[in-house]
Amino acid sequence: MNGIDLIWPMMGAASLMLGLIHLTIWARQRENVAHLIFSVVALSVVALALCELLAMQAKTPDQYASVLRWAHPAVAVLVVSLVAFVQTQFHLGRSWLGLTACTLRVGSLVPNFTTGVNLNFERITALEHIEILGHGSVATPVGDPNPWMIMGQLSNLFLLLFLLRSIAAVWRRQDLHERRRALLVCGSIAVFVAFSSVWAAIVVLGWISGPMTVNVSFFGIVLVMSYELGGEVLRAAKLARSLTKSESDLRDSEKQMALAAKAAGLGLWNWDLESDDFWFTSQGSDLLGFPSTDERIGREHVITRIHADDLKMMRKARETAVNGTGVFFCEFRLLAPSGGTRWLTVNGEVKYSPDGRAKCLHGVIYDITERRQADERFRLVVEGAQTAMIMADSNGNIALANLQAEKVFGYSREELLGSSVDMLLPDNAGASHARKRAGYMKSPVTRPMGVAGDVFGRRKDGTLVPLEIGLTPLSVSGDMFVLASIVDIGERLRSEQEIALQRDEVAHLARVAILGEISGSLAHELNQPLTSILSNAQAALRFLGHSPPNLDEVRDSLTQIVDSDKRASEVIRRLRAMLRKERVDHQKLELNGIVRDVVNLLDSDFLSRNISVILELDSSLPFIYGDRVQLQQVLLNLIVNGCDAMRNMQTGRTLRISTSTNDGTVTVSVNDLGHGIPADDLERIFMPFITSKPEGIGLGLAICGTIARTHRGKLWATNNEGRGATFHFQLPADVKPGP
Repeated sequence: MNGIDLIWPMMGAASLMLGLIHLTIWARQRENVAHLIFSVVALSVVALALCELLAMQAKTPDQYASVLRWAHPAVAVLVVSLVAFVQTQFHLGRSWLGLTACTLRVGSLVPNFTTGVNLNFERITALEHIEILGHGSVATPVGDPNPWMIMGQLSNLFLLLFLLRSIAAVWRRQDLHERRRALLVCGSIAVFVAFSSVWAAIVVLGWISGPMTVNVSFFGIVLVMSYELGGEVLRAAKLARSLTKSESDLRDSEKQMALAAKAAGLGLWNWDLESDDFWFTSQGSDLLGFPSTDERIGREHVITRIHADDLKMMRKARETAVNGTGVFFCEFRLLAPSGGTRWLTVNGEVKYSPDGRAKCLHGVIYDITERRQADERFRLVVEGAQTAMIMADSNGNIALANLQAEKVFGYSREELLGSSVDMLLPDNAGASHARKRAGYMKSPVTRPMGVAGDVFGRRKDGTLVPLEIGLTPLSVSGDMFVLASIVDIGERLRSEQEIALQRDEVAHLARVAILGEISGSLAHELNQPLTSILSNAQAALRFLGHSPPNLDEVRDSLTQIVDSDKRASEVIRRLRAMLRKERVDHQKLELNGIVRDVVNLLDSDFLSRNISVILELDSSLPFIYGDRVQLQQVLLNLIVNGCDAMRNMQTGRTLRISTSTNDGTVTVSVNDLGHGIPADDLERIFMPFITSKPEGIGLGLAICGTIARTHRGKLWATNNEGRGATFHFQLPADVKPGP
């Protein structure tokens, strides 16, 4: 006995044992067809092992040819089983490559039995005996190849392509476990089939002298398939243990859920749609006023506890859940047996039978009486508010509106509820408001909407109304809402405009009054250029009377007349700017230029009062926004007050005017060397009708303070360390003031 007589029977026995084991598994688990297919593969390998053993022990060429002929049906069964196994394991569906491989292999049985001595040989002329494994010899064929052998080789080629395509298909699923299985099963089958196909071909063609055997390769396939299926069996056993543990954990979880539901005041319920009966946990029975019991309660008993006005809503919720969404939700009033009404809410979902029919509803029930009472109190507060209140959801749909909202916008409450807030906006604000609303809902905070005076709403009649709106985010039952507090500021804006007109009127009168105080100096300022014009005109006439006329002197006189006229015109221009009454016009200004204009206007007044003026102007001042005339009025008032403060001083009549910038502000300071201001009056002097002048009425500094505030600036006074006082007028740099 040689090694072949031991190894081939052992491979056959091992294959037979594995086949019988998996056949037994399939008998118990008929739905797992892979085990049946494997048993067929294993039994085919057993048949191959037996045929190859008989062939290697053959004494004559005819005996060898006969054994090899009957081995091909086993190979055909093996190929068909391998294709079926791969398709079943990896759910590939039908494949023309696998079908072609099977068709060629089964079709090759026809020439196997009808041509030559078998599919591989046209004739076998002799047998050679060679040593193998160092123990004895085995028969190897020598003969002419059968041309029909190509069908078997093509079958093997299509089988290889089928296996490679199967690996690619599984690889696209992005499942690492499936990829590993595909590489192990399909890859190993492909390697063994390729090896056995090449070996058989080179033996038949006589390129090598060796036994005609493929059993070793197919036995390797059996081992790989058994390993894979055995792993599935082990995984199934592990899964069964895991399911057993999960069932135990589920029962524990159900107990814990029941305890948690009871602690949270939640009742569990089930509504059998076929019998129309209800089941409640003890907590659910307590909420509905039924005695705690495991028995089911008929629908007719349950509906007696529900407020009659809410029955229609509950029926609609059931129809919506069963015929549409699968989700059941309803809030209803419960008529308590002891009297009174409580609010309950039920949440649940539909449970379907295997055939797709709605079988039952189940979920939770809990008491929301306190929440509904809080909602009612909130509604009453909103309704009683003196401002318009509108609450909208995250999509901009109005969920609540009070009586004031009806008055502001002209819509009835029925028209407002459920409509979009966009209908309350101007036509050109719809698209931008949708973007702003989406941005606000991402990070909702309490804040005003827009800038007062810039926000408008649209009434039902199409007219626009100026609004002041405050936004407050509210979370209601997990949903985000925004409560808008809306004030119609149309009347307030009209009042502010009237006040502004009156303030401008008073400021104009104050300018006229202060110009009246310096009218003597202004008259002297005009008299000088007029006198110069008269003198130069007379001189020109005299020069023209000479014979011949002295034209050079006439030309000089006329040039001086033009210069004097320009000077007089500049004085008149400044006076007209101060005296005229026009709308306030805020524009970009340079403060140093305004200071120079006012100083030039008061030049004659400084001379008549014997006052020296020192200008210390910062050349790096930024621009400011303001009304030129009003700013000139403030500076004129401060400078004249400084001059008046030094009226009784015998020496040191010096007025210092300076400008500076610091921290985004621009400041002009007017420093005098008078008697100063009593400490108690440093703030009082800016109040109306407070004055230290016998002839004053006390409105100048009060108006100046108002002008400063309307320019978003401030005005204040300080006493100097030596003598006198300094008035400071500060404005924001390059900031456009509001209305």
